[in-house]
Amino acid sequence: MDREPTISQNVSTEPGNGQPARRRGLGRDVVVASICGGVVALMVGASYAAVPFYNWFCRATGFNGTTQVATAAPATGPIGRKISVRFDSNVAPGLPWKFEPEQNEIEVNIGQVVTVFYTVTNQAARTTAAQAAYNVAPLTVGSYFQKINCFCFTEQTMAPGEKREMPVVFYVDPSIAEDNENDGLNTITLSYTFYPVKDPVVKPLASGEDDKRKGNL
Repeated sequence: MDREPTISQNVSTEPGNGQPARRRGLGRDVVVASICGGVVALMVGASYAAVPFYNWFCRATGFNGTTQVATAAPATGPIGRKISVRFDSNVAPGLPWKFEPEQNEIEVNIGQVVTVFYTVTNQAARTTAAQAAYNVAPLTVGSYFQKINCFCFTEQTMAPGEKREMPVVFYVDPSIAEDNENDGLNTITLSYTFYPVKDPVVKPLASGEDDKRKGNL
């Protein structure tokens, strides 16, 4: 008679036979836990490193509507194409400031250097400090919006009841005219938001001379 195939089973009832297997299991658990801990530490470190890298990337590329910093007017000068620039102002909760542009919208030639003013008033009975964040919309225009001078680059300290005019000097880079994606662009919005500074740097108040307007560049 043909024998039926059998499956060998290594079953033992001897005491202690499962000890090596358990030790191997514990060893694997330790290795897995160590790997997981290393991955978590790496992710935490990467998250901290990503913050300055992200800020640098935005400044370099104009990503997320981050404007660019220029030191002079464009070499090519203004071109005939015009574009409207709108000005938006916001104040974060907890900051007792009144903040608004002196003009809500202007029309400029692309490449033309323009100076506009925002007005800020400290409505508190104490000295307060804040710093502005900014962007432009559409977000893809950030790499073409060049600011020569802007109050957003420094912490602003205001005396009780003080009112101040803050200039912004900018131009729209003429190279935007070569970007086919912006052929139909008619309006750019420049937006600022002031946020309170918890631990302001102590510095003397600006003199009256600093409050005088300087003509358009």
